[in-house]
Amino acid sequence: MREAPASARLIEAFANTVDVELGTDELDSAGGLAAWLAERGMLDREHGIDTGEHDLCLRLRAGIREELGANVGDGADPALRAGADEALRELPVLVAVGRGTGAGPLAPAPDLPPVRRALAELAIAWCELTLTGEAARLKRCSEHTCAWVFWDASKNRSRRWCSMRVCGNRAKARRHSAKQAEATGSTTPAT
Repeated sequence: MREAPASARLIEAFANTVDVELGTDELDSAGGLAAWLAERGMLDREHGIDTGEHDLCLRLRAGIREELGANVGDGADPALRAGADEALRELPVLVAVGRGTGAGPLAPAPDLPPVRRALAELAIAWCELTLTGEAARLKRCSEHTCAWVFWDASKNRSRRWCSMRVCGNRAKARRHSAKQAEATGSTTPAT
């Protein structure tokens, strides 16, 4: 099994700040976003976040989650993707021939304010996954009531659910019930 790279773990955590099943969102406020970024060492805890920066983050997350859903066969909403692309244009990244100022050849533009610099780090992580093809291993669970993002470590990259025990069984149970209902309905004599 291939372990998820740091960029995948960061994007997975970012995408999973919204929990569809529980109806919760860690980033539902600027304070929540500040706390999340601070927990990952991407922003000083006392740093304030304005509504524009918060909106920028939510657009980026929505587009990434939408793209990850497309990886497992869901149709992607082009408006959410476009919103994320617009957000990315507001987060300039520099490319260096060598290692740049960070761990790789990509780094947030030095003149970005701290919150946008942190969001640019998320953009860089997404870019790394996309350029290496590893974004295909990061998927959103096919169980629509779940939609949890997970790293697909299977050899052939065919995993569809975050958990076969829970979400996979739910889907299979629904299919079985539908087949049973169909069989029952088709064998009922017409009156």
